[in-house]
Amino acid sequence: MEPKDLLGVLPHRYPFLLVDKVIEVVPGERIVAHKNVSWNEPWTQGHFPGDPIMPGVLQIEALAQAAAILGYESQPGLKESGGGVLLMGLDRVRFRRKVVPGDVLRLEVTVVQTRGKTWKVKGSATVDGERASEAGILAAFVDKLQ
Repeated sequence: MEPKDLLGVLPHRYPFLLVDKVIEVVPGERIVAHKNVSWNEPWTQGHFPGDPIMPGVLQIEALAQAAAILGYESQPGLKESGGGVLLMGLDRVRFRRKVVPGDVLRLEVTVVQTRGKTWKVKGSATVDGERASEAGILAAFVDKLQ
């Protein structure tokens, strides 16, 4: 999936689109994506001045967006029908290392369990093979995003 294709999948836009490229998708199973962390991002001015660190909550949001892409790719016609994927909860959230401008955040999300329209996935974000953050994510498919 090319970067421009993401705009047709996710409803997010700058500055809140946190997935830059999808490397691999196995519908119903897993996704691997990248977020290129740049000096030009809005958070670099205030988190922290002179020593920017990507906020952990944005790392988890990037994982959630990757999970949503996996959901859209696993449920053909969901986007076209006006449906969507909504975040329901997080558990076991952990932050392991700093993520700074110049890093490439590798986002890996794997389906753990499905129950009807609810999915539980496990997400892990790494930089150069070193785990930066991780979380269990609970999401639901909805018929309308309103």
